[in-house]
Amino acid sequence: MITIASWNVNSIRSRLDHLRLWLEKNNIDILCLQETKVQDVDFPEQMFSEIGFQTEFTGQKSYNGVCILFNNQANLFCNELQGLDDDQRRLIAITKDKSLFVNIYVPNGSALGSEKFQYKIRWLNKFCDWIAERCKEFENVFLLGDFNIAPDDLDVHDPDEWRDKILCSDQERTMFEQILSMGFHDSFRLFEKGAGFHSWWDYRTGAFRRNRGLRIDLILANNALADKCTKSHIDIGPRKNERPSDHAPAVSSFD
Repeated sequence: MITIASWNVNSIRSRLDHLRLWLEKNNIDILCLQETKVQDVDFPEQMFSEIGFQTEFTGQKSYNGVCILFNNQANLFCNELQGLDDDQRRLIAITKDKSLFVNIYVPNGSALGSEKFQYKIRWLNKFCDWIAERCKEFENVFLLGDFNIAPDDLDVHDPDEWRDKILCSDQERTMFEQILSMGFHDSFRLFEKGAGFHSWWDYRTGAFRRNRGLRIDLILANNALADKCTKSHIDIGPRKNERPSDHAPAVSSFD
């Protein structure tokens, strides 16, 4: 069995204690982190080594940044979205046991129609081209990350409030469906079909306490892996910590 997780930590150096505690309490084989917000020279590699994890990371000062923690042996596959002229660090991938693990931090997009939204769509289009090629190359593909897209109204605390807004727009959901159409499955929805489950809550307005969130942190598995998924959940425990990330870890296990 392998257990994998995705967590937008919203500054890795600010969450080191949270990460250490969570990893010591949970049997995780691979953890994909987003928004590490640290340049490579300052990445806290030693702390993870002390608790038995190797790391691959790519980052930049104050913004973006992605990392994969793993036990045992793995190899870096790439640390950028190839084919896109972009200095934002948003993708990293490793190979392990003949499987590809891809960690992405999809652009937020800011607001519909903005330049940042257009960048988000360009990024997603390029990513779709890239992952389509990887699906031809690898039989087993795991895709984890902060997608900055709530796939369905079930993933939104108040669909009417968020309708036609960033993270929930038809255009963004169409892009997500394009990824699924390549043979990917949302591992969480293999088990839980209902509403009320979220992975991100705004720091403002007491959103976590009121469960006014969105489910945007996802673990996708391709056709070869979907039947091997044994469980999937969102661990909201770390969101209750003092000075937490605004995201909670998504976790899935596979035979």
